[in-house]
Amino acid sequence: MAKQPVDYEAQLAGIADQFKMVRILDEEGNVVNPDIMPDLTDDQLVELMKRMVFSRTLHERSMAYSRQGRLGFYAPTYGQEASQMASSYAFEEGDWLFPGYRDIPELVAKGLSIEKAFHWSRGHVDGNRYPEGLNAMPPQIIIGAQLMQGMGNAVGQKLNGSKNVSYTYTGDGGSSQGDSYEAWNYAGRFKAPIVFFVQNNGFAISTPRFKQSAAKTLAQKAVAAGFPGVQVDGNDALAVYAVAKQAREWVAAGNGPVLVETITNRLGAHSTSGDDPKIYRTKEDIELWTSREPLIRYRAFLENKGLWDEK
Repeated sequence: MAKQPVDYEAQLAGIADQFKMVRILDEEGNVVNPDIMPDLTDDQLVELMKRMVFSRTLHERSMAYSRQGRLGFYAPTYGQEASQMASSYAFEEGDWLFPGYRDIPELVAKGLSIEKAFHWSRGHVDGNRYPEGLNAMPPQIIIGAQLMQGMGNAVGQKLNGSKNVSYTYTGDGGSSQGDSYEAWNYAGRFKAPIVFFVQNNGFAISTPRFKQSAAKTLAQKAVAAGFPGVQVDGNDALAVYAVAKQAREWVAAGNGPVLVETITNRLGAHSTSGDDPKIYRTKEDIELWTSREPLIRYRAFLENKGLWDEK
């Protein structure tokens, strides 16, 4: 029998093997990959923890206000603090942020007032009026549309000779949207200076990741568009920062876009609009991911370095 011209099984396996998850801290906060430790000062390491604690506090108060009827639509961020705050920490003030509806913490870290964030949640027009110099767009409620906007802005930055870049966020469900594929294709073709973050938090509302795509990783979707993809432990703040920093440097140097898949978990409902995760998730699954949550891991790392204590 003649040999087959292509070994499809080996090809599929080979693609997935190229996207091994980047990690620096294990789940107990120990450094397991010191060779790629980011060059951060002690003050910067503490600042990163402060940002994650702020994000957790903002989440808790937003949830309380929603239950009281004082806040409108809100997408919980509990469990995704490292994915969001460590990645955004790698970017510069002049860079442009294109967030989804779950990315309020990154906007506030960039300079948006909490008042305006709450106005947006309540559907007030002032929630879309940003001050001059705040390089960010309001959260996009259409899933995946922010990737198209970010790509267009990045192409414009390139044509204008800007030294700054764009960065945008969506979830694993957003990576299945047509807008995402169009944005990646166009960004790859024109080498747009943009970093695409896909926060793989396990579920697109109630649809688990494995039912959304046959791709072994979401990072590998970048290959078809002609640019690099990276998968990183999204609950490891140091690894997320290191990958995001490298990605920013790559796109700022004119090499084209990067797609970063952060493996994290949404430890709560999809939104405050009636979703109940207990219907489609097991208690054991939630407990497992809660034990891996980013603040506990990073706090242990800082305590081992003598940079954080109970006070």
